Amino acid sequence: MTRLQANLVLLLAGAMWGMGFVAQSTAMDAITPFFFTGLRFLLATLVILPFALREARAAPVALRRINWLAFGWIGLLLFCAATVQPIGLLNTTVTNAGFLTGLYVVLVPLFAVILFRTFPHPVVWPSALTAMAGIWLLSGGALTAFSVGDWLNVAAAALCALQLIFIGRSAAPPGRPVTLAVTQFAVCGTLALLVAIAIEPVNWQAIWQALPEILYGGIFSGGAAFTLQVVGQRYTTAPQAAIFLSSEAVFAGLFGALLLGERLPASGFLGCGLILAAILAVELLPAVLSRRSTLTP
Repeated sequence: MTRLQANLVLLLAGAMWGMGFVAQSTAMDAITPFFFTGLRFLLATLVILPFALREARAAPVALRRINWLAFGWIGLLLFCAATVQPIGLLNTTVTNAGFLTGLYVVLVPLFAVILFRTFPHPVVWPSALTAMAGIWLLSGGALTAFSVGDWLNVAAAALCALQLIFIGRSAAPPGRPVTLAVTQFAVCGTLALLVAIAIEPVNWQAIWQALPEILYGGIFSGGAAFTLQVVGQRYTTAPQAAIFLSSEAVFAGLFGALLLGERLPASGFLGCGLILAAILAVELLPAVLSRRSTLTP
């Protein structure tokens, strides 16, 4: 797979996640957050498991213990991010949450430098800030006073950034991206369902009421999108992946307008344009700059 193909795969994952925002928002009318998350990721596990077993049969060598531990760690990060964000939403505005969660676009290259001394291509920094500005405009272009919920959403962004970084470090070496995806689904889904049973008033009738959203969340924005993320990250860097995945904000706005009747203000369209500009810059500028350097005598 070429880098261009990998980035297009990540863009497709962003589109599925954007639609997932719509599914989750409507699902919350019938089902509790942790119950929905648990069912969604356990369904994703069942859907992708046959592909993981096929991948395992074709693998030249078996996974080592350190690989399984890395996969489980990524699943724990996914669970923590999926746990912290809905708790934060209880104590802040949707505008603040949408913007602050999008901080992972900037945190990914920053954490990569701090933790592993991995420096991205110079174009990543301005592109990440441009995407961040786009997310800010899409979320309304304003922030209310900071609260505990806001800090929890910052923590969720940090957890998402760490998940992206560790996927980038764990997906390529063993060559088992689908197995990684299934493992993180199983860990996240099991933990979320246990938390739901422990602290939420579980209503099994809610499964039927939210069935279309659970199916979409499990099969597409869960199973397919996260698997595409892992596959795509084998052929590109975590900072570049973060910028392409930030397109989920654009697709969330698009699907919200088409399916929920929501309307973007002019600042929202400008935000979409900035995110698109960041994606194009990350994809095109490195090749252009490299070509110029080879042509310079």
